[in-house]
Amino acid sequence: MLLQVSAISKSYGVSTVLSNISLQIEARERIGLVGVNGAGKSTLLQIIAGELSYDSGSIFKAKETKIGYLKQNSGLTSDRSIWNELMSVFDRLLEMEEELRRLEARMSDPDVLADEKKTEETMRRYAELSDAFRERGGYEIEARIRGILSGMGFGHMDPATPVQTLSGGQKTRLALAKMLLEAPDLLLLDEPTNHLDIPTLTWLEQYLRSYPGAILVVSHDRYFLDSLVGAIYEIERTTSRRYTGNYSRYIELKAADYEAQLKQYEKQQEEIFKMEDFIQRNLVRASTTKRAQSRRKALDKMERIEKPLGELKRASFSFEVEAPSGREVLDIRGLSISYDRQQPLAQGITFQLRRGDTAALIGPNGIGKSTLLKTLIGQHTQDRGAFDWGTNVKIGYYDQEQTGLNPNQTVLEEVWNAFPHLEEARIRTVLGNFLFSGEDVFKKVGSLSGGEKARVALAKLMLQKANVLILDEPTNHLDLYSKEVLESALMEYEGTLLFISHDRYFLNKMAENMLEMDKDGITVYLGNYDDYVEKKQELAEMQQQQRLAEAASRGGAEAGKGRGHAEGGAAKATEPGAGSDYEAGKQAKREERSRLRKLEQLEQQIAQLEEAIGSLEAELTDPDVYNNYMLVQEKNAALETKRELLAECYEQWEQIAE
Repeated sequence: MLLQVSAISKSYGVSTVLSNISLQIEARERIGLVGVNGAGKSTLLQIIAGELSYDSGSIFKAKETKIGYLKQNSGLTSDRSIWNELMSVFDRLLEMEEELRRLEARMSDPDVLADEKKTEETMRRYAELSDAFRERGGYEIEARIRGILSGMGFGHMDPATPVQTLSGGQKTRLALAKMLLEAPDLLLLDEPTNHLDIPTLTWLEQYLRSYPGAILVVSHDRYFLDSLVGAIYEIERTTSRRYTGNYSRYIELKAADYEAQLKQYEKQQEEIFKMEDFIQRNLVRASTTKRAQSRRKALDKMERIEKPLGELKRASFSFEVEAPSGREVLDIRGLSISYDRQQPLAQGITFQLRRGDTAALIGPNGIGKSTLLKTLIGQHTQDRGAFDWGTNVKIGYYDQEQTGLNPNQTVLEEVWNAFPHLEEARIRTVLGNFLFSGEDVFKKVGSLSGGEKARVALAKLMLQKANVLILDEPTNHLDLYSKEVLESALMEYEGTLLFISHDRYFLNKMAENMLEMDKDGITVYLGNYDDYVEKKQELAEMQQQQRLAEAASRGGAEAGKGRGHAEGGAAKATEPGAGSDYEAGKQAKREERSRLRKLEQLEQQIAQLEEAIGSLEAELTDPDVYNNYMLVQEKNAALETKRELLAECYEQWEQIAE
C-alpha cells in the first residue's frame, strides 16, 4: 500500500467540509476523485500533500514515498527559460555528467597515466559512475524533455522562451510537464485537463496510462476519467465512498446502490407498519396482549434503516425557442480571420448551418475558434470573406470568459437588469432553478466561483429564448452533475447549435457534425467525436498504405515492364474471346501476382530492417558508444526510426497476407 487516509475530518468554523474520510492507494493505481463543486475534493488533495492541516484522523505513507501535487490553475513562477526549467529536474544527473567529463579529462592526464594505481582508481570510478548514469536515464534526458514538451503542446515554441512570458494556461501546462519528468511515486492532480486541447488531452491520457507511479486525480472530464481510472472515490455530504471501475461504471453502481437501499428501506417500513398495526389491534385484548407486547419489544430492538438521501439538488432548466428561424441559418464563404489583420489565424473558412443542426467546432488551441465565433456575432471583423445569417435568426451567445457579467452587480441585479420586463418572482424562480436561493441572490457576481458565474450566464442565456445558440466552452467550470443537466437541456433544444468544446464526453453526446478547423479552413466530419476519431484513423491508414504501395511499385517497376509484355502476349495468343468471366479471371491472376510481389518486397524490407535494428542494439552495448552520450542519442534516434518503419511494414504485410 502506497498511502492510507483514515477518518480524516476538516472544518472551517462551524462549517464541516470533510468528515470521516478514508481512502487507500496502491502502487500504480489510478483513482478519480469526484463530487460537486465545493464538496472538498481540492481540500482533501491539499491535506494529503501536507499543505493543509486537518482536525482529526490520520495519514500513513511509506517514508520513501515521493508525492507530486499539481494545484488547479497553478503555474510555474520562474526566471528560467522553458528548457532550463525542465532541465533543473535532472540536476543530480547533470552533476554526474560533469563528474564523468572531469574523470575523462583525468584519464588523459599524463600524471595520472604515469601512476598505475591512480589510473586504475579513476577508471573504476568512471565505470561505476557511467553505469549509474546510464541506469538512471542520463543519456535520454534531452529526448525525454523534447517528448514531454511536444506532447504538452510546446513543440512549436522556442525552448529558450522565458517562463515568465507564458500565459496562465501555458504555465499550468509547463508545471504538469515538469511534474511528469520528476515522476513521483504518487501524482495528485487537481483538474489537470484544464487549458488542454484535444490532441494534448489524448497524449496525456496515453502517457498517464503507462505512468510508473500511482495517480489520484480530480477531474470534471468524464472521457478522461473513463479512459484512465480504475476506481472512483466520491465525496458527497462531507463523506466518501469508493466505487470500483471508471466513471461510467461508477454512475451505474451508484444508481444500483440507491435502488437497493431504497428497496431495503421500503421493505422495512412495510414490516414496521404491519407490526405497529398488530400491536395496536391486540394490545388491549387479554388473549393477545402478551403477543402484542412481544412484538413491541421486537420493534423497539429493531435497527432502523435510514431512508437513502438520493441525489443532491441539481440545477434544472431548459432552452426554449420563442420563434423558429428560417431553414437556412448560416452561410460562411471564404472567411479569413486574424488578431491584427496581418498574420491570419485561419483562412478559407467555408461551411453552412441549417435549422436544427448541432455542430461542434474543434481544432488546436490558438487556431482562432473563439475569434470565429466572435466574428459571427459581430464582436470581431473578418479580414476577408463573407457570411450571412438566415431569416428570423435570434442568437444567444455564451462566452467562456463570462466577460458579459458585471462583477459589481448582485446575482439578482445581473439577471433582472438584462430582463427588466420580468417580475422579480419570475427572476427568483429562474435563479432557484440554477441553485441560487435565499441570500445567494444578493452575492456580488465578482465574488462567485467559476461554476457559479457559469450558472448565472446560463440563466441569462435561457431567458433569451434564442433559436440559435453559439456556445464557447459551455462545460468549463461546471461540475460533473451540472454538465449532465446542461446536456439534457441542449438535447431537448429545438433550435440550431454551434459550439466549441474540448470535452470529448460532451462532444460524443451532443455533436452531429464535427467541424475541424485549421489554418486552411474547415473540414466537416459527420457524426460525433468517436466517429471523427475513427474516420481520421481510416484516412491515416489509407495514406500509409498508399505510401507503402508507391514505394513498392517504384521498386518493381522495371521487372514489371518485362513481365507485363510477356504476360500480355501469352494472354493474347490464347484469348478465346471477350467474355466477362475470362476478363475477370485474368484480372484476378494479375492481382494475385501483384499481391505476391508486394509480400516478397515487404519480407525483404522486414529482414533488412531487423538486421539493421540488431546492429544498432549491438552498437549500444559497445563501451565506446554508451560512454559517449552524443553517440547514444544518435543511435537511439536511428533505432526509433527503424522500429517505426518495421511496425509499418509488419502492419502492411498482415493486411496483404490476409
